[in-house]
Order: sequence, then structure tokens, then C-alpha cells
Amino acid sequence: MKKLPLLFILFFSFTCAFAQLLTPRVDSIPMRDSKKLAADIYQPSGCTQCPTILIQTPYNRQFYRFNLPLGIRKALDSIPYNIVIVDWRGFWGSRDARATGSNGGEDGYDVVEWIAAQSWSDGKIGTWGPSALGRVQYSTARNQPPHLVCGIPVVAGPQFNYLEYYPGGVYRTEYMAQVSALGFGTALLVNPNPVKNLIWDISENSTFYPDEIAVPMLLIGGWYDHNVGPMVDFFEGLQQQSPVSGHKLLMGPWTHGGNGRSQPGSSGQGELAYPNAANWNDSMARAFFDYHLLGANNGWDQTPAVTYYQMGENTWKGHSNWDQASQSTAYYLHPDTSLQLAIATNGSLSFDYDPHDPSPTLGGPTLQLGQVQGPYDQRVAVESRDDALVFSTDVLTKAVAVRGKIQVVLYVSTDRRDTDVAVRLTDVYPDGRSMLVRDGIRRLRFREGYRAADTMLAVPGQVYRLEIDLEAVAHTFVPGHQLRLVVSGANYPRFDSNLNNGGDMYSAGDTLVSHTTLHFSQTAPSSITLLTEPSVSIEDEMAWQHVQIFPQPAKDQLWITTPERMETLSLYDLQGRQLRHQKPSSTISILKVGNLPPGVYVLMLEIDGRWFSKKVVMRE
Repeated sequence: MKKLPLLFILFFSFTCAFAQLLTPRVDSIPMRDSKKLAADIYQPSGCTQCPTILIQTPYNRQFYRFNLPLGIRKALDSIPYNIVIVDWRGFWGSRDARATGSNGGEDGYDVVEWIAAQSWSDGKIGTWGPSALGRVQYSTARNQPPHLVCGIPVVAGPQFNYLEYYPGGVYRTEYMAQVSALGFGTALLVNPNPVKNLIWDISENSTFYPDEIAVPMLLIGGWYDHNVGPMVDFFEGLQQQSPVSGHKLLMGPWTHGGNGRSQPGSSGQGELAYPNAANWNDSMARAFFDYHLLGANNGWDQTPAVTYYQMGENTWKGHSNWDQASQSTAYYLHPDTSLQLAIATNGSLSFDYDPHDPSPTLGGPTLQLGQVQGPYDQRVAVESRDDALVFSTDVLTKAVAVRGKIQVVLYVSTDRRDTDVAVRLTDVYPDGRSMLVRDGIRRLRFREGYRAADTMLAVPGQVYRLEIDLEAVAHTFVPGHQLRLVVSGANYPRFDSNLNNGGDMYSAGDTLVSHTTLHFSQTAPSSITLLTEPSVSIEDEMAWQHVQIFPQPAKDQLWITTPERMETLSLYDLQGRQLRHQKPSSTISILKVGNLPPGVYVLMLEIDGRWFSKKVVMRE
């Protein structure tokens, strides 16, 4: 048989792909200044007047013609929602609507109210979208359009904070490179202001406005995203200051997405997999929309305000708010490179840092195309280099369950007027893998603060206390693993490489190799402090894994036994709809499931104020 030419095969594949595209109705939506935004409108067949999910994007609305989000893909007729996708002003189909001083929130207001006036709309609109598509939801909600009912910002917070762009006083190189490449113009404010000043004060005060959000929001984030701090902070603000209730937070073991296989809701994250977290973002988002836009009696109001994934244990848990663990556990660095609960008696260790050969970034909360995201093994790329100090605990015999922020305090001296100290927290597996959990950095000149008045160059040889703050996380270092802290002089290109010359930052100049020393003693107790749950023994930890659910698969009923008394028991389908709910007040419960169709379901258990999840299967 004669082989077909390669170009013909490519053309045929390309044509077939486009033949399967969704075909929305294209419209243009007038704004208050008479300019128009391009919109794709998707209407399910048989839906004469339906609520609408609005997506506002700077990344070209036409990409959604390949697949719709929220797990819908091409099954448009399977949902009871219109979907409207709009190009931002000045972008793609709306490029001709560019206007100086335009406001995304005002445009969002105009789009919402235009949708509400259409014959195919029932007047109820919810918003959805990740990253920049999430930020514009906050500003739209801030403008309070009358027909906006709810919103789902994903991996996004509205804040514009100094420490978001200069964590530890160090410029986020790869992040800003990607943001600039997308054409957002963020660098026009960030680059000229490398220290905390009035401009940052105004920006931070004007972009934190939970008291102006008057519709319920479901914030969806990931522990490997770079927006953990802004999302958690804004959610807490919503709970305390918003004029309405019903705000919820979902934090999964996910990255920011947009590059590679790691996305919010995907099973694979970096070099790890979390199959029991797959698609929870979509199923909970659908349940949220069903409750608020359709008035569905699906038990959404009984869902915990905060649902989060405890990595390491690999379980879902819930709380009424994001309260960090109250117990703190400090591990002290020792000159034998161990991490111990006891403070070191005396000693020091040193490392060099060469700006021409910085310690490389591998994974973590990155954004730039070409950089991998999420948990990656640091052994070869980072720990094997001679510019890193690696400190580890003994193999753990009890679980260390972290829930909250982490602080590293190092006592350092250097032979230069300025340098950086970068840290990475990893989880060491029994097979030796050292998987990244958190990272951070601090520039020595900013050891006292980030304003110009706080800035002080170092005196070579003098010992300084240096604090490095790491974002909050929910991660359990399980028995058999080790907790590890890697210290170096860089983490590039995630963070700018210090020239070590003490001169102006982010400008050309001579580079110097720095020689930095970490000190360990009663008066210089270098340490890492974790907010942890009370310690549990191996037996207690394993008991939590021994929740018994049988038979599996089930047909008529489920028997559930737990090591401690269950307070609440609920069964959900994968769309987040609550199908069963009872309060056993016992360690044994029977759940009748006879009328449920075959498939996979999620069983949520509340035990001692904590929530746990288990997947169960129903058979014919």
C-alpha cells in the first residue's frame, strides 16, 4: 500500500481537529464607552432561559472552542448553563476596544448586565476562571453588578503586594519574564520600585477589598501555586468582612498550570501523582454553581467552608475556617548536617555562591514557559552541587503533620556587603527521592525590613539573624520519611541572582563570589519552625488509614467503621451533589445506597472536628 505524504497526513489531522470544534454564536458586547468586546456564546439545545457562566480572558476566547472548561469539554448539551466567553479589552478579538484607563471591573459589570438583558438568560450570572481570569472576577464582583450571583476565582487573588513580586526582597525573575511576555504591563510598576514605598502602600491598600465583595465566592487554589498567600489571606478577609456569607476555599495538591501536564485538578503534579484529588476542582465548582445558580438542593451549604488536601497523608480534610495548626515544632540545624529537636552546642558550616553559576530552579511555584512546576526531586540538580548545604532529620517514627506557614531562621555571616540565602524544604522518601515542598529566599540587605530606611549592607564577618518565610502548606511527613532543609545562595531563575557587590540591584556591575557561613549554637540557634498538628505515633497514624468500608463495590448498603466516633457522614457524587447525609455519633454506621446508579462516589467523614474523604464504588 502506497504511503500517504506527510503533509497530507498533517493537513488531514488538522482538518479533522477543526471539524470537531465547538461552534458558538459570535457576538459583540457594548461597553459604557460605546466600544465593544468580542464574545463567544454557547447555548445548550433546549435551554430557552438559563443561568450563565461568564469567562473573561486575555488569552483568546477561541481556544475554548476546542474544549469547554469545568469538565464539560464538548458535551455542551449535558449542562443547564449558557457559557459566555469574552476577550478582554485590548486583547485578541477585543483589541480595537483598547482604551487608556479602562477598568476590567467596569467592563465585567457591563458584560454581566448585558447578559442579564438577553432573551436566552434567566438573569443569573456566575463567573469562573484561573489566574488572570480569576483576578478580573474579583474586580467585577467589586463593582457589584446587580445580576452577578457568585464567582469562582481559580489560583488567583486580587492583591498587588510588594512581597508577591519581591519575596524576601528578591525579584521574581522567571515570573516577571512570563507576565511581561503576556503583555500585562506589570513591570511598569514593579521594576522601578524594588523597595517597599508609598506606591506599594497605595497598591496594597487599594487591592485588598473583601468588604466590597457582596456575592459568595469559591476560591480554588493549589499548594504548589504561587498564589497561596494571597488566596488564603483574601479568603480570611471574606469570612471576616464580606457583607454576605457562604464563601468557601478549596486547596488541592495542584500547581498554577498553564505549562506542562501539571494543572489545577490534574492527577499528575510534577513528579508525583494524586489520583484521589483529580477533578475535585471541577466537581466542587459544578456543585457550587448548581446551588447558587439553579437553587439545587445538593447539600452545598453543608460543605465545610475550607476543604483542603493534606499532602503526604493524601487525604481531603475540612474546617470551618483556615486556622493554622496551633502547635509549633522547631528543628535545629547542626554542624553534622542533621536536623534535631535540640539546639546545637556550637559549630558552623559554609558554602560559596557564584552569580555566574547559581543553584538552579527545579519545580515549585513557577510560571515561565520552559520551567517545570510542582514537586520535583532535588537530589541531582540542587543537592549534589558543592554550593548547597543539606540538613536532614533521622528517619521519622512519628508523623509530622504541617498545617500553616513555615519560618526558617538562620544566623549567617558572609565576606561580602550583600548576598542572598535561599532555602528549600523537601520530603525525603525511603527510596532517597528528595521532593520539593516549599522554597524561599532573603536578601541580606533587607534583613531588617523592605523599606529604604531599613536597608543596610553587611559588615563582612559579622553574624546576622536572617528570617526566611515560607508559604503556608498542608503536608504530612509520614513515618519512614525524612524532613530536609537545603540551604544555598540562589534559586535561579525563580529568583534574581545577587551580584554580591553591594551596589545597585538589577543593574549591570561586577559580580563577586560570596562565602557564607551558617552558625549553630545556643546564641545562634539556626532553625526551621513548622506549625504542626499534635504528634501521633505510627500506630495512631495508621489507624486513621484503617477506616473500614465494605462491601466494595457496594450494591444495597455500605458498612462504615472508624477508629473514633463519627460525627457526620455524607455521600457525594463526582459533581459534588450530596446524596446521603446522617449523623451516626458512633464508630459504626450503615448507609443505604440501593437506588444509586453504578459509578464512583465520595464518602466524607467528620471525626473529632476533622474531615476525611474516601472514594467508594457502586455496582449494578
